[in-house]
Amino acid sequence: MTIFQKIIDKQIPAKIVYEDDEVLAFRDIMPQAPVHVLVIPKRAIVGVSSSTDDDALLLGKLLVAARKVAEAEGVAQSGYRLVINNGVHGGQSVDHLHVHVLGGRALTWPPG
Repeated sequence: MTIFQKIIDKQIPAKIVYEDDEVLAFRDIMPQAPVHVLVIPKRAIVGVSSSTDDDALLLGKLLVAARKVAEAEGVAQSGYRLVINNGVHGGQSVDHLHVHVLGGRALTWPPG
């Protein structure tokens, strides 16, 4: 069981900023920007590479939830970045699909 599943199950606390029946969003404990929220599906999907065609609707809901988070956090107008890391070489550190919503300052490219 991943740490994200424990957050979904309310076994460990998190600062939740958005929740519906299929998606949960909470503040990252090591923020890389003034706004850094993780948006996750409540149904466990390891990563983009392990998603299937049957996951398409849920994947879309993740992006819609990310937009809602950006609006609620006040960064929708100024701009924000969505990041999905996939696999070890892609920087994924938790084996549960998650979208990073980063904003609140000018973000450079490429990232560090």
